Amino acid sequence: LLSLVRNTILYNLAFLFLGNLFQLACAVFLSDLKNRAFVKTSQSIIFLPYFISMVVAAGMVVSFIEKDGLVNQIITLLGGDPVSFRTDPKWFPVVYTVTNIWKSFGWNSILYLSAMASIDPALYESARLDGANRWQQALHITLPMIAPTIAIMLIFAVGDIMSSNTDLILLLYNNATMKTADVFGTYVYREGLLTGKTSLGTAIGLFASTVNLILVFIANKCSNKISGDGLF
Repeated sequence: LLSLVRNTILYNLAFLFLGNLFQLACAVFLSDLKNRAFVKTSQSIIFLPYFISMVVAAGMVVSFIEKDGLVNQIITLLGGDPVSFRTDPKWFPVVYTVTNIWKSFGWNSILYLSAMASIDPALYESARLDGANRWQQALHITLPMIAPTIAIMLIFAVGDIMSSNTDLILLLYNNATMKTADVFGTYVYREGLLTGKTSLGTAIGLFASTVNLILVFIANKCSNKISGDGLF
């Protein structure tokens, strides 16, 4: 049980911080570009993985990380030795986290971009006249103005911390990587559905949902106290 809790929390914390960081950085970068055609093309490219079926996305990743896959071919060309991404437990967290961020990257970036579109351009003009560079504009104008959106996104992420993208893990993991791949969702699937222990699966699912609900209230309370923005 302790390994389930550890894996579930660590995966979601990694996605919470790294995912939101990359998505926010991408949105800020795209919002600063003046070439609208390039921006729209970039948005379409990063948004595309969101519409790809989870099964197809996982199949692509598995084919890339096989012993003779694209990733290992690149490693070999650079002079390295092939890596057992599929069977080495220590690599599963990296594979899962990168895949999960890549899959949801576009959707959250678009949400941040939509929030940035409502910022008054006059604020940036005034900042440029005062000599502020792009980094200073992003730090003192963009981030404070979209703080409500960031707060809500973080509250949702914290409220999902005892859950995981179970479908993706089921498609990526195997017996060799079970030690670092097993989370509440996969355990409930195996014990509750495959072996017929519905009472045990229900109890674990209820426990995870209760913890998520408590975390939502705590995150919302903290957000209201720190920034004044929350869900309720």
